[in-house]
Order: sequence, then structure tokens, then C-alpha cells
Amino acid sequence: MKHHLISLAVAAVLVTPLVHAFDLGKLVDKLNENPDLLNAVSGAVQNTIDANRTIGPKEEAAIGDGLAANLLGAAPLVNDAALQRYVNQVGEWVASRSEEPNLNWRFGVIDSPNVNGFATPGGTILITRGLYQKLNGEAELAGVLAHEISHVLLHHHIRAIQAGKGREAMGNALQGFASYKQGDTARQIGANALSGMSEVFVRGLDKDDEYEADIRGMVLAARAGYNPYALVSVLQTLSAINPADSTVQLMFSTHPAPNDRLNKIDQVVGDKLERYANGAEETQRFHRLR
Repeated sequence: MKHHLISLAVAAVLVTPLVHAFDLGKLVDKLNENPDLLNAVSGAVQNTIDANRTIGPKEEAAIGDGLAANLLGAAPLVNDAALQRYVNQVGEWVASRSEEPNLNWRFGVIDSPNVNGFATPGGTILITRGLYQKLNGEAELAGVLAHEISHVLLHHHIRAIQAGKGREAMGNALQGFASYKQGDTARQIGANALSGMSEVFVRGLDKDDEYEADIRGMVLAARAGYNPYALVSVLQTLSAINPADSTVQLMFSTHPAPNDRLNKIDQVVGDKLERYANGAEETQRFHRLR
């Protein structure tokens, strides 16, 4: 009965429109219209590097908005309002079960064939069209989003910057973003800096951060009423992809191998979440939007 009630709660939330559904599309314009915000982003990062101090929520949000705008400048949101609204609804629901439900959570699917997901400080989560198309149900989507949400909750990227591992890449990303603001030619230069952007997310994270996000994400997915082992299914899908496939090369080169992540989950989680395995998995709307 408990899981039935949770499933009903999930369904109820998923039919509720969310005000943040399309805020992501405004990020680039917002930054273009506000030079002070760009300076704030640069300043916040510089302060992060210089002082190695605790970064406040507003600074995290400023850094995260800059990073998300850069991502969106190179790979815009998929032009499908229903899909974006749906992914936001699932993400908002999962995030609402976290210890920071009131963060400015925003979710989107960017138009890239590559298989990957990105979390920026402050609560912006982007997954690629290529990753979304690999998913087989709503619980798998929730598991992926919960993994990325956990990166935000655990401040993994900020910690990586402060550890010095992401300084160069962050600098490249901000330089690219500054170029993006200067015109069409520079826009392309800025867009090309997305490769540096990816390195911010990749080079700055240790394997242990990915393992931690997997495990915390499974717990969060269970709290949200989904089968937490859906993330295992996603990793099994990824493990079956030829590593030579160009759509996964970046992710495979920068994340622990899917089989290593599966082994870690088996070691740490095992069957401890088995009682939640009958959580929600399939919804009609997931398949309707495929």
C-alpha cells in the first residue's frame, strides 16, 4: 500500500505544470543582457580559486548559470516543449524529495547525439538527447536525474574547482563564454569552448564522486517512489555500448566504466534497497514522448 500511495503521489506531481520548465532557455539571454552577471561569474570563480573558501549559494548559482549558459550556447534545448516540461516535472519531483527541495532546480534535454549528463552548481541539470533515447522507462530517467541531483547536493564540482583540478578548464570555459558575447564569429569560438566546458565536469570529478552520486542517487530515487535499481539498468545499457562508439567516447573516457560502477553499487548497496524495488517504473507519458 505504501508504494502504491507513493506511486500515486508521483503521478499527481507529474501532471502539475511547473513554473521553471523553460527557464533554461532564457539563461543565455539573461547573461547577454547583464554584463554584471558575467563579471559576477568570473569574480566568483576567481574568488573560488584564490581563497579556497566556502562558496555561498548565490555564488554557486552564478557559477552554475554561466556554465549552463555555455552548454546551451553550443547545444540548445531540444525543440520539444512537451519533452522539456516532462523532464522538468520528473526532475522537480525527485529533487523535492532531497534535502534541498527549494533550490532553483531546472532540468532540460539538450540537442546532442552524445550520451552524457551534466549538473551545474546551483541546480541546473542537463542530459543529452542521446542519453534520453537510451532510457527505457521513467524510473531510469528518474535514476539519471537523481544521480545528477546528487552531484549538486554534494557540491562535487565546487569541491573539484577548489581542489585545483578544474581551474584551467573553468578558465577556458569562462573565456569561451566571454567570446560568445562578442558577436557571431566569437559566438562560434565560445561554442567551441564547450569541449573545455565538458572538461570542467569531467576532469574536476574523482571516480569516488561518481560512485557516491550513483549510490546517493539510488537512495533519492527510492525516496521519490521509483525503483532505485533502474539506475542499474541504465548502467547495464551503457555497458553494452561499444566503447569505440563516438557518442560515448567522452563519457567513457571521463567516468568510471559502467561495469566498475555496477560493481561498486553491488558492494555498497547490494539488496539493501530491495524493499523499494517495486516502486514506479513505467508511465504512459514517457513512452508517448519517445
